[in-house]
Amino acid sequence: MKLGLIAGNGKFPFLVLDAARAQGYEVVVAAIKEEAASEIGARGAASVHWLSLGELSKLIDTFKAEGVTRAVMAGQVKHKQIFSAIKPDWRLAKLLLSLGTRNTDSLLGAVAKVLADEGIVLESSTALLEPLLAKAGVLSKRAPSEEEVKNIAYGRAVGQRLAAYDIGQTVVIAGAACVAVEAMEGTDATIERAGQVMRSLDTDLDFDLNSGSNKGSSTLSRALTVVKLAKPKQDMRFDVPVIGVKTIETMARAGASCLSVDAGRCLLLDGDETTRAADAAGIAVCAE
Repeated sequence: MKLGLIAGNGKFPFLVLDAARAQGYEVVVAAIKEEAASEIGARGAASVHWLSLGELSKLIDTFKAEGVTRAVMAGQVKHKQIFSAIKPDWRLAKLLLSLGTRNTDSLLGAVAKVLADEGIVLESSTALLEPLLAKAGVLSKRAPSEEEVKNIAYGRAVGQRLAAYDIGQTVVIAGAACVAVEAMEGTDATIERAGQVMRSLDTDLDFDLNSGSNKGSSTLSRALTVVKLAKPKQDMRFDVPVIGVKTIETMARAGASCLSVDAGRCLLLDGDETTRAADAAGIAVCAE
C-alpha cells in the first residue's frame, strides 16, 4: 500500500509518517522546500521528493510516477506564503486566478479538487492519529478558574465567528475583552502579540501612576486566555488546529494562564508532553 504525504513544517508530518509506516504503508513524501524540515528525508519513507510550494504540476507528476492514488497533507504551510516571492507554475497560477477569495479553505479545497481530477484523493490528515485528538474535559491538573471560564465562553463566541470566515482559528481574551485575533501570522505570533499588548498596558499604567494621573487605573485582568477552535465546517483533510509544547511555552512567555480547544478536532502534537508542560507552567487546558 502506498500513501502520499505532502509535508509542511512542524512535527505533524513526522507523526503521520511514523504512524503510516507502523500500519504498513509505503510512504512517498512530497516535502515542501519552503516549509518542511530537512530531517524528513531520514525518517524511513519509501522516497522523498523536494518541491517548491508553487510546483503543483510537479507534485502531481511525482505522485503519478510513484503510483500514489491516496495522499494526506500534514504540517503547516503559512498562509502568507501565497503573497511571497514564490513563483507558481502554470497550473497553480490558473488555480489562483480562478479563486474568488484566497483564504485557506478556498485555496486548499481547490488544490484538493485538482488532485482528485488527476486520480489522487486527499484523505483526512488525522485518520492515522486519532489518539492525539483532544478529548473533552479538563486535560491539565488545574481546571480553569471562574474568570477563565468566562473568558473561554466569550472567546468561543468570538472565535466561532472568526473561524467561520476562515480568517484565523485563535483568539486571546483577558477580563472578557478580546486582546488579539489571529489572521495570517499564525497562533504563536497571535499569542505573542497579545502578551505585548498587555505589557504595553502595564507600561502605560506605570507611567500614569508615576505622573499622578488616574488614567492608569485598570480593572482589566492581565491573565490571558487562549481559545483555539476548528472551523464550523472544518475539513479534516487540511488546516487542522494543532497545539503542542511550543504553544504552551509561547503562552507562558506571554502571560497566558488558560487554553481552550475543540474536543475531537484539535491535535495535541506532543501528546502527554503538552499537558505536562502546561502543568509545569500552571496553565489550565481544556477541550469542549
